[in-house]
Amino acid sequence: MDRTLTIGDLAARSGVAPSALRYYERIGLIRAGRTGGNQRRYDRTELRRVAFIRIAQQIGVPLDEIRQALDELPESRTPTKADWARLSQRWQARLDERIALLTRLRDDLTGCIGCGCLSLRSCTLYNPADQLAAAGPGPRILLDGG
Repeated sequence: MDRTLTIGDLAARSGVAPSALRYYERIGLIRAGRTGGNQRRYDRTELRRVAFIRIAQQIGVPLDEIRQALDELPESRTPTKADWARLSQRWQARLDERIALLTRLRDDLTGCIGCGCLSLRSCTLYNPADQLAAAGPGPRILLDGG
């Protein structure tokens, strides 16, 4: 079995567009070898790196942080389960915060939009006289946990 994948193979297996894979390579997230005809060839281990990138992006980790994390992985061997666990651990708090935000959105926002109460006095998202402006931009009650 060939240990390398074309960019089309990697795209099909990972669910990531070839243009995104080329971008990931350009910024150092993944690596490709080249054939004599200068075609990209990816080692099959790059599939795990791409999966890690996709999951990290889903929890809001910027690509620069993802690259820094991936730079800690060994180049000479396939990363172990412990390597991946160590990298994933640093984002545990971020994931917990994201879960809490999504829970608040589910519990508060849906009810508020569709409640029909017609009373800003009893609205859980009401911000009288824009008192929360000093706390920063955006929906502070939802973002800060109410």
